Amino acid sequence: MSTTLLAVAHGSADPRSAAAVSALFERVRSLRPGLDVRVCYLDHTAPSAEEALDDLAASGAGEVVVLPTLLTAAFHSKVDLPGVLAGVRERSPWLRVRYAETLGPHPLLLRAVERRLAEAGATADPGTALVLASAGSSDPEANATIRAMAERLAERGPWREVVAAFASAASPSPAEAVAELLPHSRVAVATYLLAPGYFSDRIRERSAGAHVVSEALGDVPELARVVLERYDAAVSEPALRGEL
Repeated sequence: MSTTLLAVAHGSADPRSAAAVSALFERVRSLRPGLDVRVCYLDHTAPSAEEALDDLAASGAGEVVVLPTLLTAAFHSKVDLPGVLAGVRERSPWLRVRYAETLGPHPLLLRAVERRLAEAGATADPGTALVLASAGSSDPEANATIRAMAERLAERGPWREVVAAFASAASPSPAEAVAELLPHSRVAVATYLLAPGYFSDRIRERSAGAHVVSEALGDVPELARVVLERYDAAVSEPALRGEL
């Protein structure tokens, strides 16, 4: 029997978020028939990570890959989830837990961003500037990851310019980035979020003047492939992140 994949998403009070996450993991199941794929959440939506792991332990599961379904490594993946897993280890020491990398950064996510932009009517063009808008984090490493991704998108170009922006916790905001770029070119905004919800609405509302604002990544083939890559790496190379 294969090792269970337990995806841990952030969770949201907005039902669109859980629907998008559910659709993504239905795609993962279709790509890997027979793999036991389960989804849980850190907040707002049931089941919680603790509940899902306790259920696996009670059902006799021997091994699970816990996948932080997040686009950057920040507080949730560095502190919250390890704390949850430590508690599970104490309660159910027979359950072998492998901890996968977060979804991002990954080269396939660049293609996912470009896919959503193309669907919205924007492709790389020397006359168009791009704003890569994420939720933002209090973790400077997470924000640096977004800025590095903006640099990679600029290299893939030919955008006139690519700027990272943050809907909270860091600057520039989407509104500031769009306003800075507008006098010089058309502006496209890429919504770099896993799922729609509060932050995607905030990015759209605060991108006034932009010619295009893409949808959140959601159920795209590239994300499903990243999920399976992270799972396979955790199963075959647990030393990359260690076992708990």
